[in-house]
Amino acid sequence: MTTIDERCRVVTWDDPIASLEAARGLGGIDVLRAVVGGDIPPPPVAQLIGFEAEHVSEGLVTFAFEPAEFHYNPLGTVHGGILTTLLDSAMGCAVHTRLRAGLSYTTLELKVSFLRPVRVTT
Repeated sequence: MTTIDERCRVVTWDDPIASLEAARGLGGIDVLRAVVGGDIPPPPVAQLIGFEAEHVSEGLVTFAFEPAEFHYNPLGTVHGGILTTLLDSAMGCAVHTRLRAGLSYTTLELKVSFLRPVRVTT
């Protein structure tokens, strides 16, 4: 009988509606700075995938992301959708830094070209 190494991951997140309420009345850059500072919880997608904003300035937001095997596709590399989500988040947050309170945005189009695979060792 073959034993399979079972892996388990527990994901917890904060109520996104409570975070929205906490952000009400703040301009975009202030919201993101509050997230980085821990005053507003990060969005559930960041907690699910495991990335976090590290730096916020007007028009620029940088994220930290450590690839893990639970991000892998069947080819043994980080799934392109995970990487694209990270890129879309950085782009959207950069835009968000320039928005007044009460305004929002959405990505209408996004094209990504991958140059090499991303693995846990990357």
